[in-house]
Amino acid sequence: MKILIINGPNLNLLGQREPDVYGTQPFEAFLETLRAEFAGHDLLYFQSNEEGALINRLQQAQHDADGVVLNPGGFTHTSVALADAVAAIQVPVMEVHISNPWAREPYRRHSLLEGRCAGTLAGLGLEGYRLAIELLTESGGKQVTS
Repeated sequence: MKILIINGPNLNLLGQREPDVYGTQPFEAFLETLRAEFAGHDLLYFQSNEEGALINRLQQAQHDADGVVLNPGGFTHTSVALADAVAAIQVPVMEVHISNPWAREPYRRHSLLEGRCAGTLAGLGLEGYRLAIELLTESGGKQVTS
């Protein structure tokens, strides 16, 4: 299976940004661990701080991926367009958050993607990505629930 991991704004700073919230490991290092663990699958990766680039990559995913792991970062709470893109594609999308948004500031407690993704994993650190990939690979690219 081809699984596309998409990270949104500021996630390029993992390992540097608020290590007490997001940890000290850069995502690229963790991605190598994931690729080794899921060697039988093709893990693609895309990160952008730009909303339109994330939307374009999501739309492209229906042509080159069997599933998507999406951490929309701050766009979780603000982007109707990103939520619409998730709803428009025919590929299952698992929403992942490193921290637990519901245990943070009040404005982070609402996700515009809620109900549009196959499932949401939050507050598990980078482990949430691994679990999302497992759910997608076990489902064979069909819609999953978590």
